Amino acid sequence: MIKFQKVSKYYKPNVTALKDIDLHIESGEFVSIVGQSGTGKTTLVKLIIAEERPSIGQIVIGGWDITNINNREVPYLRRQIGVVFQDFKLLSKKTVFENIAFALQTCGAPKNKIHHIVPQVLKIVGLEEKGDRYPYQLSGGEQQRVVIARSLAHKPKLLVADEPTGNLDSINTNEIIDLLKKINKLGTTVVLVTHNRDVVNSLKKRVITIDQGQVIGDQSRGRYVL
Repeated sequence: MIKFQKVSKYYKPNVTALKDIDLHIESGEFVSIVGQSGTGKTTLVKLIIAEERPSIGQIVIGGWDITNINNREVPYLRRQIGVVFQDFKLLSKKTVFENIAFALQTCGAPKNKIHHIVPQVLKIVGLEEKGDRYPYQLSGGEQQRVVIARSLAHKPKLLVADEPTGNLDSINTNEIIDLLKKINKLGTTVVLVTHNRDVVNSLKKRVITIDQGQVIGDQSRGRYVL
């Protein structure tokens, strides 16, 4: 699903964000990528979703070489990748249903498809009764569930969650992680980027550790070790 081959990313004048990254993530895996702030985790996410291009090396996502992807192709890549960030980025004047529908409308999906898909993804995240609510009427955990539902609208093969529990308490954190595990069991590859030690240790799944822009650890059933 994800292949990085000798990937480095440099920023002017002399910043090395990532150096010689060799990374292979198979379809259907649940992988945690951990590291302290400023170690290159966010840069890695930006490369996966083609927000940035590598300075050196090759990146292949789902069999698609995106190393030098052009801007016209990026929207097609993004439809195959669901992305969840720490900040919810929900549209405050749209309902839960409308927020998810908007992700489909921008890609030209017909109304009948939208009205078929939105209830499906709301059911997956356990919010099927709250489609008519506005973001301010939801808890932080519920808002993050809406974001996850929106990320599933295009039925992506890959879900990248970048610090999805950073603004949540422990109860909501556990619920979001349980939801990500459920999505993974449905067949979606999940990449969780986090510095939450308790979450990583409870998962007992593959852990890739990044430090100073390099992969320094890759454990098949790992723990947060830094």
